[in-house]
Amino acid sequence: MAFTFFMRDQPTLEHAADHMIPYASGRSRIKIWDAGCALGQETYTVAMIFAEKMNSFGFKNLRIDATDYDSANHFGDIVTAATYPYEELQRTPVNLFNKYFEPADEAGRYRVVPLLRDRVNFQYHDLLSLKAPGGDYCLVVCKNVLLHFQYRERIEVFRMFYEALAPGGYLATENTQKLPPEVSHLFEQVVPDAQLFKKIGGES
Repeated sequence: MAFTFFMRDQPTLEHAADHMIPYASGRSRIKIWDAGCALGQETYTVAMIFAEKMNSFGFKNLRIDATDYDSANHFGDIVTAATYPYEELQRTPVNLFNKYFEPADEAGRYRVVPLLRDRVNFQYHDLLSLKAPGGDYCLVVCKNVLLHFQYRERIEVFRMFYEALAPGGYLATENTQKLPPEVSHLFEQVVPDAQLFKKIGGES
């Protein structure tokens, strides 16, 4: 299972939203795959960023498939509850914290508001199955996961992401994760200072 925290690598996610939203305009369903969602911090960061940048109608058409692998499969309950201790939320800008979190029943903990929770679908998924949980994604986010994989495994996972993306869709990874040369022909980097890539080809 991946490890992350709220607002991690926010600039890359902001770039992803700025590119993906115009690309996806006019779609009746806008799909994002957060591959390696850990306990949901990254997923809800993505949801906050898109909620801020999209109009209310467009955001209601958004669905985030958040997936991860945990041998005990405990992450699903934690992420679905969407309740976090205040200490984990201190990186969140005050305006976003006040807008998208509400006090939970337990003292010192806060819950993500329904507006965001309703846009998220959590699934148990092993990336090394090389079978995506869906397709026609406008954006795939996979950060701080592939560094744990062998080189050949990373190549195959990138190929899976390519197949899962809609034509012209986007892929966001962490800044230390470079595309292997074996798959560099499948994507073009769209932002020089971030690992944000656009799918090349694949039109039906």
